[in-house]
Amino acid sequence: MSFTSIKFLIFFTVICFGYFLLKKKYKIYWLLLGSYFFYMSWNPKYALLMLFSTVVTYLSGILISRSKSKGEKKLWVALSVIINLLILAIFKYYSFIIDNLSSIFTFINLPKTLNVLLPVGISFYTFQALSYTIDVYRNDVEVEKNFARYALFVSFFPQLVAGPIEKSKDLLKQFKQEHKFNWDNFKYGLILMGIGFFYKLVLADRAALVVNQVYNNLQDYTNGGGLYLIIATVLFAFQIYFDFNAYSIIAKGSARVLGYELTTNFNKPYFATSVKDFWRRWHISLSSWFKEYLYFPLGGSRKGFFRTQINLLIVFLVSGLWHGAAWTFVVWGIIHGIYQIIENIFRKIASSANKNAEMNNSKLDKESCSKLMNIAIKGTKMLATFIAVDFAWIFFRANSMQDAFTVITHLFDFGAPLNKSLLGIDLSNAVVLAFTLLVTFMLEAISTKHSLRVWLNKRNIVIRWTIYYLIIFSIIIFGIYGPGYSAQEFIYFQF
Repeated sequence: MSFTSIKFLIFFTVICFGYFLLKKKYKIYWLLLGSYFFYMSWNPKYALLMLFSTVVTYLSGILISRSKSKGEKKLWVALSVIINLLILAIFKYYSFIIDNLSSIFTFINLPKTLNVLLPVGISFYTFQALSYTIDVYRNDVEVEKNFARYALFVSFFPQLVAGPIEKSKDLLKQFKQEHKFNWDNFKYGLILMGIGFFYKLVLADRAALVVNQVYNNLQDYTNGGGLYLIIATVLFAFQIYFDFNAYSIIAKGSARVLGYELTTNFNKPYFATSVKDFWRRWHISLSSWFKEYLYFPLGGSRKGFFRTQINLLIVFLVSGLWHGAAWTFVVWGIIHGIYQIIENIFRKIASSANKNAEMNNSKLDKESCSKLMNIAIKGTKMLATFIAVDFAWIFFRANSMQDAFTVITHLFDFGAPLNKSLLGIDLSNAVVLAFTLLVTFMLEAISTKHSLRVWLNKRNIVIRWTIYYLIIFSIIIFGIYGPGYSAQEFIYFQF
């Protein structure tokens, strides 16, 4: 049941009516029932897998809280982590592991594939459940004894399938609070959902027409088709941003309608001035998860410069593997790790140079830099960061390592004339895409300094509702859907 389907709108309406009509003590059971129904709409039997993970982490929390020695606590948290990661490995990485072992050790003769589909959202709810167990072990949160409440924390339908990955200290406590109908929450939640639908149906799915056409038919672009490859690669950067951000915003909006606050998952990542800054803005919930539960336990930046870079590389390698069981994702993660190491090296060199300059009383006169120069420098950094990030996206989108190298080696192979049929998009769709991208990024640029929500709330009712209707009608008129169109699932559903 995709967020952009009529089924979801009906489901969400029923959930809202039931939720606000029920007494407080029944609300979590209603949401729990709805969340499992939502998940089972993809594959009912995989709800048992999520339930098993929930039971394991719930019991682990109970056992950790009752343990009197640190050794016992370590045992229970270790078992919880091992069991959940083993489930993840079997359902997501089995074929990848066996294929690679078989290519190294030719005498291995194991079944190459399991006859199972990848459970939707397994990486998301597994990490969310594990964070609870680890938090209980660290005494960061109190153990949750109400199983229904904890099960809802793991399965809460707005963010179940593709995040954001919520921490128990942020979301679990909200299920203990009373949530009555609130007009402001209802209105703001619907606005967020509308923006998410716009991002998905108007921008992401329209960009996908070009990206899928080019990346799924690379043989048609290897003879002078570099311009097509560049256009498709740049558009994929926008596609994945608006696609994933759309899901996160719809999740945040639907939760807000019910009175819950979810983590903001994106903060204008393509306005980043460095790759490190990019990762402060992109998939924030996953970045913070890796930082708190992997980077810090590895030692973080506490064990010297060299060890810090190794820790960063490990984190991004694991991040790449988390995204998918393929070398393309692993390489994507490693590239981002290398980017950060290079930035840190240059930052260290620059820091030493500045110290030497200060010792020689050669301070930089900041006043001499005009505002225009500062803007130019910032713009150059943003462009360089986007190019670096977009290059890495090639591996993320490519269907194989061979395809990724095909794209890279032909990016600057020009000569073929631009033909709209080879782009997979007609002129009207191209104009709509270009115009909506331009307007959206102009609004994002403005919102970096001025809150559009605050601005909107200050307008009179006529202006506000005119904007609301513009969003609705633009989705209806310019959205990609209907007969002859193959609906695009959210990209992060596969993770």
